Amino acid sequence: MFKVRYRYFFILLLGIYSFLNIRYTVGDKLFDFEVPLFALFLVLTLVVLGIWELNRLAEIKLPVIQSRLQHKVHPLITLFIISVLNVAVTCFVVMEALYPFLGLPIRIETSHLTLLMAFGFRVNLFLNCINAIVYYMDRLKKTQLEAEQLKKESIEAQFEALRNQINPHFLFNCFNVLSTLVYKDADTSAKFIDQLSKVYRYLLYNQDKKVVPLNEELEFIESYLYLLKIRFGDNFIVQTAIDPESKKYYIAPAVLQMLVENAIKHNVVSRKNPLQIAITSANSTLIVSNNLQEKPVKEESSRLGLKNIQSRYVFLSHKQVVIEKTANDFSVKIPLLEITAA
Repeated sequence: MFKVRYRYFFILLLGIYSFLNIRYTVGDKLFDFEVPLFALFLVLTLVVLGIWELNRLAEIKLPVIQSRLQHKVHPLITLFIISVLNVAVTCFVVMEALYPFLGLPIRIETSHLTLLMAFGFRVNLFLNCINAIVYYMDRLKKTQLEAEQLKKESIEAQFEALRNQINPHFLFNCFNVLSTLVYKDADTSAKFIDQLSKVYRYLLYNQDKKVVPLNEELEFIESYLYLLKIRFGDNFIVQTAIDPESKKYYIAPAVLQMLVENAIKHNVVSRKNPLQIAITSANSTLIVSNNLQEKPVKEESSRLGLKNIQSRYVFLSHKQVVIEKTANDFSVKIPLLEITAA
């Protein structure tokens, strides 16, 4: 607090306040000799200035003093003890300078010094109280910033693992489909391999990115959906309707893949009950929805996928991921992010 940038302005204000306070309580009779009002104002302001500046120097040297004390004493207590000595030194110097200024002989008059030090101690106590408030507010702010940083780092670490994780079941299923296609349709097999390479190339290239252009994510999901269509055939229906205006926005990478995979994992996909997924956009929001036909025997799940996506958007934006479930449908609304150039 004592190192504040505009300290001289505050010193002047405190000097004016002190002068008016004494002027209208004891008048100009602070001492047992007459002191002109200008000299009284000058004395009070110099006492405030001296206390403040000596405390500022003490605050600068405080880390060194604390290290010598092996940090066994709270820094505010150490600073207050030093400030008491600063009051005594300041008041003594100002008092001894006042005598010749008024044309009086220099002397050590304890009654005069006691009156001036009483004023100095009140000023010093006030300044130390303000300093303590500032100290604890700074500590609180620093603690909150550190907690927020740790929270963000934790979320980012969780999603770093999530981005780097490629579902092994998906990979095994793709190899099974490919092994069947190789003997049936060479052209389709070649395209399947090409689309599979695009999927994994996208995942590998973007695993370290926090956001990607929506247009790139949509190109990636087309390759991913092609692989699923080969696997499920007409049992898997996807409709995509993206507003061209939405393609200027950004999205967290592989979020669409996670949501489609989540829908397949928890719902029946059969000829009798085809799974229908719709990917649409509206009002800067991407909506992934599917008809709800939950599996009677649910697969083992950590149930962290959707929660992690929600947490990721807390890290990326103030906007929230909205999950809605009705008797017939399940939908997830992903906020589209606008990235402005610095």
